[in-house]
Amino acid sequence: MIVKTEDLVFAYQTDDEKTVTALNGVSLEIEKGSFTAVLGRNGSGKSTLAKNINALLLPSSGVVYVNGYDTKNEEFLWEIRKSAGMVFQNPDNQLVSATVEDDVAFGPENIGVPQEEIRERVTEALQLVGMQEYEKSTLSFLSGGQKQRIAIAGVVAMRPDCIVMDEPTAMLDPQGRKAVMRIARRLNDEGITVILITHFMEEAACAGRVIVMDDGKILLDGTPAEVFEHTDEIKHAGLALPPVVDLIGRLRKRGVEVPATIISGEDFLKWVSA
Repeated sequence: MIVKTEDLVFAYQTDDEKTVTALNGVSLEIEKGSFTAVLGRNGSGKSTLAKNINALLLPSSGVVYVNGYDTKNEEFLWEIRKSAGMVFQNPDNQLVSATVEDDVAFGPENIGVPQEEIRERVTEALQLVGMQEYEKSTLSFLSGGQKQRIAIAGVVAMRPDCIVMDEPTAMLDPQGRKAVMRIARRLNDEGITVILITHFMEEAACAGRVIVMDDGKILLDGTPAEVFEHTDEIKHAGLALPPVVDLIGRLRKRGVEVPATIISGEDFLKWVSA
């Protein structure tokens, strides 16, 4: 078990002193090596959950464990941050150096990794995200999608057990989004636990498990096929279904027996033409 939350509550006060409960009794377990997508509209609590996993935020009540460490125990804060790396929405807010190689090396340097090993880590991380040819490049000349890949490489170079990606494609064009999702799948294939925070249903379909949040609580939890069957609940949670999933839901309501495993346009076309 890499992440476990028990009755997690996170509340904060607004400027006018009103109390807002962003997470309300969230209990979940995430297995090592898994790929979990957390879906939800703005204000659902999904990004707050991500920041609690990385100990950027601490529970108001309840508990969060990362690799067995209680995030409220300051003694283990560094171990928690090393175990669960974080990739944010805006790549420009994550990059700290002028060049690609310096930025990817920044994290390992700060935890005292020997120079020879840092060199190896930088090379491996850039190869994993497909940016090795840009090693000597200046960051300011890169596209948004390329910067996000460098930000991911910087986290990978820390060699975490888990990477929490908080809406990493929200500011990218379709090509950049596809590149980041390919990297997320590749990271998971390498054995890294991936927790993807997103509001894009088609991205969630790439995961092995989907959690839908609404109003600070877990609304649905299961495989993509299991979750996508609940079309009414998903729409009520303010999420837009992928067109093919919406079509399949309409067909099922009319009595057409579409296999539950079909959630992509490619699979649907194969089923129709079979």
